Amino acid sequence: MPELPEVEVLVRHLRPALTGRTIRSAVVRRAKSVRPGDPKEFVRVLTDARIEAVSRRAKYLVFELESRQARKPFRLLGHLGMTGRMYLQPAGRPWATHAAVVFGLGNADFVFEDPRYFGRLSLDLTALDALGPEPLDSAFTTERFERELRRSRQAIKVKLLDQALVAGIGNIYASEALFRAGISPRRPAAKVCGDDAARLRRAIRAVLREAIRFGSTVPLDWAGAGSGDGLFYYGRAEGVPDYYDERLRVYDRAGQPCRRCRTPIQRIVQAARSTFFCPTCQTK
Repeated sequence: MPELPEVEVLVRHLRPALTGRTIRSAVVRRAKSVRPGDPKEFVRVLTDARIEAVSRRAKYLVFELESRQARKPFRLLGHLGMTGRMYLQPAGRPWATHAAVVFGLGNADFVFEDPRYFGRLSLDLTALDALGPEPLDSAFTTERFERELRRSRQAIKVKLLDQALVAGIGNIYASEALFRAGISPRRPAAKVCGDDAARLRRAIRAVLREAIRFGSTVPLDWAGAGSGDGLFYYGRAEGVPDYYDERLRVYDRAGQPCRRCRTPIQRIVQAARSTFFCPTCQTK
């Protein structure tokens, strides 16, 4: 599932293409994709709305809109789910089989394609209410981070997936951050304190920034129409030169040698999710 870096790169891709465009028409091809709202109301509200900005909150895309129908600016949330794509294509080109929502923008169509139906576009903003601080913002302080960890009995890897603790971290970058910090994923969150908490906070920020830099340099085919499709949720984009390697240290590398000590990477299951770690480097 796309995590913060993938969504951030998509936002940076869409922002210049969408800002200032007017949604001249809206088509909902799958009602589930605009839940929990009503598709007819969704179409009514979005038609003739102008896209003023595109940003990100955690793993959500946030579209800022204005419309004559609305008394004040409003927002639309987008979530990619597991396999969602958002891209522009020339108007008149046939829509993909799994295109769930399409906005007509004049000479182009904005397409939300979602083969597995887990993503959505929604006018309901309640999903944002319980989110914690952004990991790359100043509000994500070591003091707050440590205070919240002390309250938890969960394993640190599981706790890092709690979006109320810090927003946008998922399975991939939780494993990567713990490796960089040298902390066992099994360690109780309450025992990650002092220098360890500070080191983990720095590791979280470092792995996310590196992934964003990587994604910003890879030539991506956002529509996935060709062999150069570059959705890079983990690993390396197909066909990209070796020097663009994302160089994940542990994620999805079970049985392969640790890049640091050569010990085989191990995989365990925590809270029904795969965790990857080095048993030698992550002993603290």
